[in-house]
Amino acid sequence: MKTDVLIIGGGPGGATAAMFLIREGIKPIILEQEAFPRFHIGESMTGEAAQVLRRLGFGDEMIRRKHPVKHGVRVFGTTGVNSWYIPVAARDKEWNLSLASTWQVRRSEFDVMMLKAAEARGATVMQGTATKPLLADDGAVRGVTVRWPDGKSENIETEVVLDCSGMATFLANQRVTGPKYVGSYDKQIAFFSHVTGAIRDTGTSGEEARSNTLIFYQNKFHWAWFIPIDEDVVSMGLVTPKATFVETKQSPEEFFRHTIPAINPDLRRRVADMKLIEKVHVIPNYSYQVRRFCGEGFICIGDAHRFIDPIFSFGLSATMREAEFAAPAVRAYLEGKGRDKANPFTGHQLFCEKGIDNLEDMVDMFWEQPFAFALFAHNRYRDELIDAFAGRIYENERQPSAAILAFRKSLKRTRDYEHEDDYSIPIGSRFHPERAALWEPNSPIATTEEWMVARPS
Repeated sequence: MKTDVLIIGGGPGGATAAMFLIREGIKPIILEQEAFPRFHIGESMTGEAAQVLRRLGFGDEMIRRKHPVKHGVRVFGTTGVNSWYIPVAARDKEWNLSLASTWQVRRSEFDVMMLKAAEARGATVMQGTATKPLLADDGAVRGVTVRWPDGKSENIETEVVLDCSGMATFLANQRVTGPKYVGSYDKQIAFFSHVTGAIRDTGTSGEEARSNTLIFYQNKFHWAWFIPIDEDVVSMGLVTPKATFVETKQSPEEFFRHTIPAINPDLRRRVADMKLIEKVHVIPNYSYQVRRFCGEGFICIGDAHRFIDPIFSFGLSATMREAEFAAPAVRAYLEGKGRDKANPFTGHQLFCEKGIDNLEDMVDMFWEQPFAFALFAHNRYRDELIDAFAGRIYENERQPSAAILAFRKSLKRTRDYEHEDDYSIPIGSRFHPERAALWEPNSPIATTEEWMVARPS
C-alpha cells in the first residue's frame, strides 16, 4: 500500500493535521489503533485552540453541541482564600486585546467529531497498529509496518510520516528521532476521573463563569484541576509526587478520594458530595522531550515529541497548532523543497521548539517562584501572560515576551538557538543531567494500569 502522507494517531492532532493537509490538496491515511470513542484526558482548550477549530469551520458545531464555554482560568492559593484569574482573550490584526472564549470538551465525543470530520473531508481512516518504521539506507523514513486487527501485517509506503501518537511517542521509541529525555516532572503522578455533585461557580461569563477551569495549588508539585465538561460532569484530577502515593499503599481510587479534599480548602468545599462516574485513571512519568523530532520523511507532532507539566492545559492547544503548522511544510516537501537536506523540516522544528520553550519557562517560573508569578499575572506583565495562557507562545506572536524574558532572568536560564544541533539540548525542568537520555525503546513513557500492577507495595 502506498500514500503520500501517513498519520499515526487519530486523536485531535492527527485529525487536525489531516484536515489542514486536505486544504493543501493532500489526502492522507490516518492509522489509529484504538476504537473510538475512548476515554482521554486533556479536556480544556486555550483561546488559540478554539481559533484553530474556527479556522477549520467548527465554530457553529461547537455551539450546537453545547460544549461548556470557558472564559478563563482561576488559580487558588494554598489557603483557598486568595486567587488570581486570567481571562481568555484574543488579538486582532492590530494586536489589540479583547475578551474572548473557548470550550471545554469531553474527549470521547470531541475526538470522534474530529476524526469523522477528517474522514468526511477526504482522509482515509484505518484501524491498525504501527509496529516499526520502514527506513531507507540513509535512515530516511519511508513508511511503517502495520499490524491489522486480524493479526496480519502489511507495509505502508509513504513520502511523509506524521507521528501524532501522543505519549506513546512511536518514532522516538523506535529510535528514529534523537534521544528522548525525561524531566524532573517525571517524579510526579497524576490521578483523574469524572465526577458529578461538584460545586461550580454560578456566573454565565467572566471570572465567575460556571464552566471556567479552576486550579488548586497546595505546594510545589501538589495541585488539582477542576474542568466542567457538561452541565453535570466535572473532570477532576490531582498531581502529587509519586513517592507520596507509593508510601500510602492505597489503591488509585482510595488515594484520589482521600487526597482531593486535602489539596486545597476551596476544593474541599466543592467536592463534599462528589460521586465518581468514571474509574480513577493514572499517568506516571509524563515529562519528556525528544530531540531531532523532525527529519527526512517524518515530523513528530505535539505530545509525540514533548510534554511538560500539564497544569495550564496547553497540551491540546500545542498539538493542534503544531498540526496546522506542519501542513504547509509537508506540502513544500512533497513538491521537492529541502529534499537535499538531512532534515528538510529544520525550520518547522525550531519554530515549534522555541514556542514550547517559552511555555516551559512560564511553567517553571510558576513552580519555582509562585508568589512572584502571581504578582506578574496580576500587575506587571498581565497582557503578556494573557497571551501566553491563550496559547500565543510562538515567535510570530511576539514571543518571547517581556514576561518570558523576565522569567528566564529569574530562573537564571538562557536559550541559545544559534547552532542548529545545540538549540534543543534540554535545560531546566525537563532534564536530569546525571541521567541523560532515559527510556526503553519498547516501553512507552505513559504506561498506566500496567505500571500500577508493577509498582512497589
